[in-house]
Amino acid sequence: MKLNLEEIAKLIGASIHGKPSKEILGINTLVNATSDQISYAVSKKYKKSLINSDAGAVIINKKLIECCPSNALLVENVYLAYSILTHKFKHHQNINNFQTASQVISAYSKANIAESSIIGKNVSIGENTSIGANCVIEDDVIIGMNSLIESNVTIHRGSEIGKKCIISSGAVIGSEGFGNARDQNNQWHAIAHLGDVIIGDNVSIGSNTTIDRGSIDNTEIHNGVKIDNLVHIAHNVIIGSDTAIAAKSGIAGTTIVGKRCMIGGMVGIVDHLTITDDVIVNATSTVNRNITKPGIYSGFFPLMLHSDWKKVGVWLTKLDKIATLLKIKLKNIK
Repeated sequence: MKLNLEEIAKLIGASIHGKPSKEILGINTLVNATSDQISYAVSKKYKKSLINSDAGAVIINKKLIECCPSNALLVENVYLAYSILTHKFKHHQNINNFQTASQVISAYSKANIAESSIIGKNVSIGENTSIGANCVIEDDVIIGMNSLIESNVTIHRGSEIGKKCIISSGAVIGSEGFGNARDQNNQWHAIAHLGDVIIGDNVSIGSNTTIDRGSIDNTEIHNGVKIDNLVHIAHNVIIGSDTAIAAKSGIAGTTIVGKRCMIGGMVGIVDHLTITDDVIVNATSTVNRNITKPGIYSGFFPLMLHSDWKKVGVWLTKLDKIATLLKIKLKNIK
């Protein structure tokens, strides 16, 4: 897709600060964008990245115009404008590209593919890899050698699976991530996800686990990772090598989990966090802050109103100081 800034401005309701004829070929982050790509910045939190960005154009609000070194598209709701634009650069799967395994088996003579599976265009399947019944392998997928894809697995376009991987029945790799922007009427507008899923070697993924594609950058599962059944990994998450994640856990978008971590069952990890290497999170815990030190962590508490929880949380962080103060007072009384 190729659009100039004048066309983009009409699409998202923006005013142009720069060259209307500037052509844009894609969307990228502020850090990685090139001169033929557009990016966005939603607040002053991204001021430094905006100033240093090589993007050919940036969607911003008026408060950031002085920080923008390139062409700017000025809007009131940056996230909404970005969500609208993503759909112009989304590559959808063409269902006419699908062929049954029996139609393409000659191209994959060194792999074992069930006849009921369907394969898209430009798919690479490694030697000694098995594809079970009723799988869907979309365009531009790469699967390494000696891997096992069990029945009813869907691998969406552009995903990469390494060597010696096992993907169990019902798993979905590269599904659309959960991202939405609200308009002035509080109605939701879906954001098209433009990244892929990259899975390393010797990774196992349990039944009915879902791994979302990245919003712009990729979702990454590194070598040796073991993921149980019914796990959800959201867009742009990075899982470090040799980490294990037990069933029913969920990791929200853009969180980074380090190497050799162990995530217990039904753990919830909120978005935009970093968890260092060699961390154990006990089952049913909620992780809502960065973990910077290796160790064993637990985090669960009875359900209550959030306003009450904030008050309780303040006191919890002061318990050690309170206990020390009480000891001193008791000692003085004696």
